[in-house]
Amino acid sequence: MNDAENQMKLVAIKNDDWIRIAISFGLNKQTAEDLVQEMYIKIFLKLKDGTDIMYDNNEINYYYIFNTLRWLFLDLKRKHKNIYKISIDNLQIESYDVNYDETVKKVQEALSNMYWYDRKVFEVINDGESVAEFSRKSLIEYYELYNTHKKVKNKLKKLL
Repeated sequence: MNDAENQMKLVAIKNDDWIRIAISFGLNKQTAEDLVQEMYIKIFLKLKDGTDIMYDNNEINYYYIFNTLRWLFLDLKRKHKNIYKISIDNLQIESYDVNYDETVKKVQEALSNMYWYDRKVFEVINDGESVAEFSRKSLIEYYELYNTHKKVKNKLKKLL
């Protein structure tokens, strides 16, 4: 067993302490347990990279663990600020019956009716070529290619 695994075992022994610390931040028990699990992942990755979280007398650096938990908590709060809960009762689910073959036919027809330059730029970029790389190879300005691709894409979206 390597050093990282030994240190993780010592950290895991204090699991209840880590949960109490997370609860002291104002989390409920379930969220605190989830936060501690994320902390284990972060700590293990740091240990594998060579970070040492032990003092000289083989004691766990509580301050390092506390800071990891605190930063994970702050990150959770920052992300949670933009999360809105919506009741399932309020959701209206609409189903669309889309004929895939007919839709593809419409798109291909619209592309074939476009100016050749617009069609070619769209096809090359949609085949995986980046706009920057295409610009370097063709010596056409980046923004000209970007705007052409965007224009064709918007036309096709309106068609659908």
